[in-house]
Amino acid sequence: MIFPQDLNSLLYNIRMRERRMRSSVISVVIPAYNEANTIGDIISNTISTMESLKMPYEIIVVDDGSNDNTRRIAAGYKATVLSNGKNQGKGYALRKGFRYARGDIIVTVDSDGTHKPKEIPDLINPLFNGADIVAGSRFLGRGMNSTSRLHRLGNSLFNITITILTGKRVTDSQTGFRAFKKQVLRSLNLESLGYEVETEITVKGLNNGFTFQEKPISCNEKKIQQLET
Repeated sequence: MIFPQDLNSLLYNIRMRERRMRSSVISVVIPAYNEANTIGDIISNTISTMESLKMPYEIIVVDDGSNDNTRRIAAGYKATVLSNGKNQGKGYALRKGFRYARGDIIVTVDSDGTHKPKEIPDLINPLFNGADIVAGSRFLGRGMNSTSRLHRLGNSLFNITITILTGKRVTDSQTGFRAFKKQVLRSLNLESLGYEVETEITVKGLNNGFTFQEKPISCNEKKIQQLET
């Protein structure tokens, strides 16, 4: 049974949560290196998703020294495009995007077409309910079989290592689809230059006592098939 005072408290919390959501700015950071074939769709789908949420947002594409048309294509959309000049690595590109981001919440999306921006709300919603870091897992729910065999094997090895380092279990330590509170991200003091940034984020997030959640995500099956061949 819910008593009137409990109901009033519940309604108050709901209203405050909605107010925080409306006033929060979302920064979507997309690192890209030679992804001319997919970057347009990723940005376009991200815009559609963010517009549907009716929340203030920005999209930041960090071109990591691409030698194709990635930067030119990205510049044709409602996005801020930063350039590293030359290839510096995913970690370097992400950290540059983080420094530029003005949002209270930061979302990272890979530019190779494997992630589905329509799932961004699934990652940011837990941040308004106590989570500090939310990682999209390809190995939860129906998404568990939508990754390449090589990725499943490599990810399992990293997961075991992270369990040893942190004493906590994660199902997808290498995911590039995440959401963070900005102040939490700043406190991690990231240093990685390459793909090891995913491991650094996971380990530092767990070891520093932040509330870490995983949410199931799906992957683009056509992209996975290309990786398999």
